[in-house]
Amino acid sequence: MLNGFSVDVEDWFHICGGPPVLAPHLWEHLPSRVEETTTRVLALLDRRGVRATFFVLGWVAERHPRLVRTIAAAGHVIGSHGQRHDRVYTLDIDRFTADLRASIAALTSAGSGPITCYRAPEWSINEGSPWALGVLAREGITLDSSRAPMRVVGHPGYPQGPHPIRTDHGVLIEAPPFVTRRCGQQIPYGGGWGLRVAGTAAVVREVERRNREGTPVTFWIHPWELDPEPPRVRLPWSRHVAHYLGLRGFERRLDVLLRNVPFGPLQEMVAECPRP
Repeated sequence: MLNGFSVDVEDWFHICGGPPVLAPHLWEHLPSRVEETTTRVLALLDRRGVRATFFVLGWVAERHPRLVRTIAAAGHVIGSHGQRHDRVYTLDIDRFTADLRASIAALTSAGSGPITCYRAPEWSINEGSPWALGVLAREGITLDSSRAPMRVVGHPGYPQGPHPIRTDHGVLIEAPPFVTRRCGQQIPYGGGWGLRVAGTAAVVREVERRNREGTPVTFWIHPWELDPEPPRVRLPWSRHVAHYLGLRGFERRLDVLLRNVPFGPLQEMVAECPRP
C-alpha cells in the first residue's frame, strides 16, 4: 500500500504565533535558508527514489521561483500552503479567498503547473473555519490536507484515513496527518515533534499495521527540520517543542524511514484508496 509523503515548503521564520522578532513585516530582512534546505530534502528524496507532494508557501514562490521549477522538474507534485502562512481560522471568507488566490497565482507564475491541492498552515481548517472547505472546492482544489485528528489544532474525532468531504461547490478528498494515541491523546506521528522524537522502527511498525487494516497514512516534513545549523529564537514552550525538539539526527532517521515505507505523492495515495 502506498503512503503519502509531503513537504511544507516554508522558511525557518514562518512560525504561527511567533515572537515579535519574526513578525511578517520583518521577513524580508531575515536570512532566508529555504532554498538550501529544500535542496537538501530534494536530494534525500532523489536518493531513495521517493516522489512527494510539496505544499509551497506563495510568499516563498514569489521570492524563489527557481526553487518551484526545481521541485516540479524533479517529478514532485506542487500544492498551495497559502500565501502568508496565516492560520485559516484567523481569516474571514474574503481574506482566505484572497490569500488562496494569491498563492495559486504565485505558484503558477513560478512554473508549478495547475494547483489542485492545498494544506493550511498548522492544520487550521477546523471547527473554527469549516467554510474554508467550500472555498477550496470553488477555487479548483480537489485534494485537501488541512484537518488534523488531534486536540487543539483540530478535533480527535476527525477521520484518520483519506476520505471525501462534500461541500456546496463539489467534493474534496481529505488526506489527514498520521497520528497515534499516547497517554490518552492523539499526537502527531507522521511529522512534527512526534515523528522527530519517535523510534523509527516503532513508526514503521505502526505504518505497517495501519496498512494491513487498509488505511494509508500521510507524512509531512519541513525543509528547516533538515537544516544542520538552524537559526533559533526564543519561543513559548509549546512553540519551542514544535520547532526544535528532536532535530538532532532527524535527517538520518528520516532516511531510514524512506527506505522502509512505500511512499508517493498524496494524489497517488488517495487514487489507490477504495471509494466509499
